[in-house]
Amino acid sequence: MTHKPATTATWRGDMSFDVELQGHTFLVDADESVGGSNQGPRPKALLLSALAGCTGMDVVSILNKMQMPFDRLTISVEGKLTEEHPKVYGHTTVVYSFWGDALEEGKINKAVQLSQDRYCGVSATMRGVGEITHQVRLNPRD
Repeated sequence: MTHKPATTATWRGDMSFDVELQGHTFLVDADESVGGSNQGPRPKALLLSALAGCTGMDVVSILNKMQMPFDRLTISVEGKLTEEHPKVYGHTTVVYSFWGDALEEGKINKAVQLSQDRYCGVSATMRGVGEITHQVRLNPRD
């Protein structure tokens, strides 16, 4: 039986790699200051996107089960890197912004807390090396 890797990064030259993951291919690269060409996102920053997607899927699923409708949801994630090597996200902030006419703050806060504390594996992984805080905004101004 052949073991297929979960992901494969193939060097393209300079600091760029084609990454294959679950049948999808995307490019990662570094910026010019370290020999890259800025053709794709930085690998470490993809952790922030993974966190947004992971917790977002949890929250949507939980709110659907709670029958809590919303019109729109955005999740913004910002990470602050430590100064020492290896530079990791020592503090990460997740901001959940919901829009809708019938938003129930209690249900939304519960869904977010369940995702952060119990279900989101990316959050749990990142919490192993740094602090994660979150905010919930209901019907913020665009």
